[in-house]
Formats: sequence, C-alpha cells, structure tokens
Amino acid sequence: MTYADVYDSWKSDPEAFWMKAAETISWVKPPSKALFDENAPIYEWFSDAQVNTCYNAVDRHVEAGNGDRTALIYDSPITQTKHKISYAELQVRVASLAGALRAKGVEKGDRVIIYMPMVPEAIEAMLACSRLGAIHSVVFGGFAANELAVRIDDAKPKAIIAASCGLEPNRVIHYKPLLDGAIDLADHKPDFCVIFQREQEVAALIKDRDFDWHAFQYGVTPAECVPVAGNHPSYILYTSGTTGQPKGVIRHTAGQLVALDWTMKAIYDIDAGDVFWAASDVGWVVGHSYIAYGPLIHGATTIVFEGKPVGTPDAGTFWRIIEEYKVKSLFTAPTAFRAIKREDPGGEFLKKYDLSNFKILFLAGERADPDTIIWAQDKLGVPVIDHWWQTETGWAVAANPMGIEPLPVKLGSPSVVVPGYDVRVLDEAGVEVAAGEMGAIVLKLPLPPGTLPNLWNAEERYISAYLTTFPGYYETGDAGYKDEDGYLYIMARTDDVINVAGHRLSTGAMEEVLAAHPDVAECAVIGVADKLKGQLPLGFLCLNAGCNRPHAEIVKEVAGLVREKIGPVAAFKLALVVDRLPKTRSGKILRATMVKIADSEEFKVPATIDDPDILDEIKVALETLGYAQG
Repeated sequence: MTYADVYDSWKSDPEAFWMKAAETISWVKPPSKALFDENAPIYEWFSDAQVNTCYNAVDRHVEAGNGDRTALIYDSPITQTKHKISYAELQVRVASLAGALRAKGVEKGDRVIIYMPMVPEAIEAMLACSRLGAIHSVVFGGFAANELAVRIDDAKPKAIIAASCGLEPNRVIHYKPLLDGAIDLADHKPDFCVIFQREQEVAALIKDRDFDWHAFQYGVTPAECVPVAGNHPSYILYTSGTTGQPKGVIRHTAGQLVALDWTMKAIYDIDAGDVFWAASDVGWVVGHSYIAYGPLIHGATTIVFEGKPVGTPDAGTFWRIIEEYKVKSLFTAPTAFRAIKREDPGGEFLKKYDLSNFKILFLAGERADPDTIIWAQDKLGVPVIDHWWQTETGWAVAANPMGIEPLPVKLGSPSVVVPGYDVRVLDEAGVEVAAGEMGAIVLKLPLPPGTLPNLWNAEERYISAYLTTFPGYYETGDAGYKDEDGYLYIMARTDDVINVAGHRLSTGAMEEVLAAHPDVAECAVIGVADKLKGQLPLGFLCLNAGCNRPHAEIVKEVAGLVREKIGPVAAFKLALVVDRLPKTRSGKILRATMVKIADSEEFKVPATIDDPDILDEIKVALETLGYAQG
C-alpha cells in the first residue's frame, strides 16, 4: 500500500484503522471499541481495555521464546562501560525492582518520580512502575532543585528513584544534594527514596528515608504484571510552560501501546530484532517513546548511550556505535550532527567505520537546517529524514513514512502528515489559508491514540492552553505552511519557547529568574540563532536607577542564577545591559522584532510600537556581542 492508501484508509474509517492497529498488542481484555468521545473535547482511546505496558514491552517477548534476544545495550564512553541485557534478564531485573517497590507500599495509581542519568536502571525504573500500574514522572537528571521541587508538589510521588550522580565528559553532576534540596523545598514529601549508587560518586543516605537500589531488593518477591484500564495514565512528563509552572503531559496506557508499536514499523521501518538507537535522554519525550517504550514493545533492541556526539572521545563515537551494534536506524537532534560536522567537516572519522548495516537517519527536536541535512546525506549516503512532533503528541505528526512508502525528501520540510492526524494551517480568524501561506498549525480533534488526552490534574489548563484559540482543533503553538504537495514546513514557535540543542526551554521562566536579581529593574530573554545549538538565550537587562556596579559583574551573577534555578541545560551566558526595551503601546515587549534584529534579518517596525528609536539602541547593544550585523 502507498502512503496515500494508508492515509485514506485512516481518514475514511479511523475506528477500523485503530482497531486493526490494536491487534498487535497483547491485551488482558481487548477494547470493545477505539474512540471514547462522550466527554468531548476530552477524548480517550481503548478506555475499556485491560492491559499492562511492561508485559507488552518485556514478558511477552520472553514467553514467545525470544528471551535470549538483546533488549537493551548500554554504552557509556564516559565510564568506558558496555553492557547488553537480554529480554529474559530484563524481565528478572524489572520484576525484582517492582517487587521491592511494592514491598515499600507502591501500588497501582501511585506516582513515582525518576531522577536518573542515561543508565539501564533508568529504563528499568520506568518499566518497574508500569509493571505495577504506578505512574512515573521522569525528571531530566541534574535539573535544578527548585525545578524538581515544583514537580514533586504537582505529582505528589509516593517514592523517588534517583542515582547518586550523573556524568558529563569532564565533571560529575551531584544528583543527591539536588534531590535533598528539592525535597526540603517541596511541601509534599515522598515516603521513601531509592538511590542507585554509582561508583563515580557514592551518596550519603538519610536513615529511614533513603534506600540502596541493590540492598532494598534483597529477598523480595518479584512482582507480576498488574492489569490496568486502557485509560490509566502511563506517565506524567512535564514540559516547559510559558508561565513558569510546567505542564504535566499525561499519556494513557492503551493508546501509547498501540500508537508506538504502529510507528516503529510505519515511520522508522524497524522490525522485531532490529537495532534502533534514539540518541536522546530519558528525561525528554523521545526517551520515553523511543528509547524505553517503542522499541521494546515492538521486540527490537534499544540503545542507552551515556556520552556526547563529540568529545567522548571524538567525533567518531556515533559511527563506532552504529558499526559495533549494527544499528539500522538512528534518531537524534540536528544539534548533534552540527557538533559532529563542526569537529569533522570532511567526515574523516566516517572512513574508519563500517556502516553497511545503517539504513536511515531520523532528525527531530528542532528545525533541521538544510546545511546539516545535505552534509549528512552526502557523508552517510542514506536517507536523512526530518520529522516533527511535540512532547504533547508523543509521536510524529509529520514524517516521511519509511516503513509504508519512502517519499521524496524536500529540504526544510518534515514531509507529510502521518495517518492519525488531520493538520490544518489557519489564519488568526481560524480560516484555512492557501498552500504556501504561513499560519498557525493546528490538529483537528480528536487527536489520535498515544497523544496527550489531558494534563495531570489540570483539565481547565489543558482546554485553555490547547483547545480554546481554535475551537475543534488542538493548537500546536507552531507556525508554518503546507506546500501544493501537502508537505508541511514548520517555521517558528508562536510563543516564546526556545530550542537550545533540542531542549525546549521557556524564555519566560528565564526572565523570571533575571527579574529576581536585586539590580535588575526589567528584562527580556530572546533566543538568538546559534550555529551549534540552534538557539541560545540572550538576556537584556534594564538596571535599577542609581545602580553603578560594573555591568560584567551583574551579567555574571544573573548567568549564575539561571544555572542555579533552571539548570546548566539553559546554556545562559549572554546578557546585555540596555537603557530600555522596545514595547507596544500596551506594554508588550517586542521580542520577535528583537530576535530579527539579533539574527540580522529584515524586519518591519511593528505598527503598535511606542518608540521606534529604541530598536536602534537595541541594535547597537547587540553589535557589541557580534549580533545584528545586517
């Protein structure tokens, strides 16, 4: 069947399409139907089924006689560690961990926060929660204590599973002090914590609250898989909100199983037994969908990589892993390839490795710039597929469906709309625009299985944030257009979330931190284009009158504050002291115009501007940092 055939078969009968896709899942009790729409615009899928995620990701493969197949490959160039775990081993390890959690009181519906680096134990912790029907919330390891505290207060976990530390190429990130600090800051206190002690740093345990990962599993009864309802939340994953308070995206169990299993073949062209590598982190949505769950549900082999594209030890690391484990498809962020290209523009490292088993490179997480795509196509000689989705959707909205029908690649486009989605481009009045015209990208409701059905304990916010601007549609917050062939082009965020090396971060949250500095009267943060990371945050500071401290000192202090409050992931180092900020008459800061000035792009002075002269002052200030050269 062609892509058009499959898309039409979904469009003409979504119910039959998804019930057919559901046949690949091992149900305790199969669903009676696919869509449950009685509470529209809140939609659910396969709600009356009974099923268990861990059973589908682990046990069923063992029962089918594939226990010897490698489930998980751990490769950590930072610690010089390599380790393979078979499906049978994974079953034993996960059942033991789940049994130990249960012995301490974790049951179906309880929340568990996981705060871990890229080690197999992070995946095992996720699977152990799903085995019990507990709802996990993975927080990116090393996120600052107050960010973790906010998530503790929202999810109210019974337990927190953490590692003693995370590792960067030349430093140890101390997780335990961050965890202790977060628990001190949070109003909600977990009943207990489980600490996975790494040899690079053994953390001090607090008596009667903290338990050692290995010791607390001693002598426990392994746990069986607990069936849950199809609409039972599988996890909560917090995403950057524009207003400081993060949004807890939830995923329902049955929809996630069906959608991810379907995409493994349809989009990524992966079969059971193939090796699939998503070079991301468990703290992000890619880590949930395509390191932990998708490949394992599908019976493939997944890779847990603790390293960087360059510097661990060199720009050949990705190629070594592809050769060593016979990786069929790699999924990573364009920023990783920009880093490799910058270190090794001629692709010299590629010549040292045999990539004959490698078939497709997938890019996502930020816009894939044509330069990077052309370089990768040229050097690797395989299709380079950009695809587009969000934390909220959990899987691709637009992609080149490699397992259905590889379509021609158009540079700058994540290709076509994936079956399950109906994507429209609307103007501000909610009217569809013509092909080639820019507008707001929206998804017609209902969203397919495996996408967010709601936010954790925040239904009103879900409706106001996503479903209100364009009634009957989910608002993606992205702007772009479709061409005459139906290819989608994503051009910009419609709000102020910026993308730093594939990490979506809210400039609003950074502004809150800068504004808290005693000498800062007012501030703005924008994302400026950066060759390596895609975007970098840049702050503008208006100081309190009478402040005569050296500007460099204040800039250094605010950078330290962002690091402490949001984390090193924000990469906040650039800030300028200016007299005033450009605003509309109603007082809105003209961030989008400032971005254009910084990136040396043409711009027209907004009609609503209060004082156009300020734009020249901003340009002069930006020039001192090497921006605004146009």
